[in-house]
Amino acid sequence: MTAESCTGEGRPELRPGDVVRHFKRETLSAEEVAAGSTRYLYRYLGVAHHSETQEPLALYQALYPPFGLWVRPLAMFMGEVDRDRYPDVRQRWRFERADPATGDPL
Repeated sequence: MTAESCTGEGRPELRPGDVVRHFKRETLSAEEVAAGSTRYLYRYLGVAHHSETQEPLALYQALYPPFGLWVRPLAMFMGEVDRDRYPDVRQRWRFERADPATGDPL
C-alpha cells in the first residue's frame, strides 16, 4: 500500500479523495437514509505515518458535523468486518467506497 492509493488482498483500491462508508452505516434507520444523513460517511485523505514507529495510518474526515479528522492503523482501516462481532452486516470491508450523493456502496 502506498500513500497515493491503498489496496489490500482482494479489496478494491481506495484513492485520496474517495468517499467511503463505514460498515455501521447499515444501522441507520430508513428515515435517516431518506433524509440524506451523512453519518458514517467519510472522505479518505490518504496515508500518514506515526512519527516514532513509522506505522502507516489511514487519515480520513467525517462528512457529518463536526467534520472531525480521524486516523486508525491502515491495516485495520483496510480490514474486513469482524463477523464474530457483527454477523448480520452485509458489507465485507470495514470501509468501502461509496457514492458521494447517496452513501450507497459502489
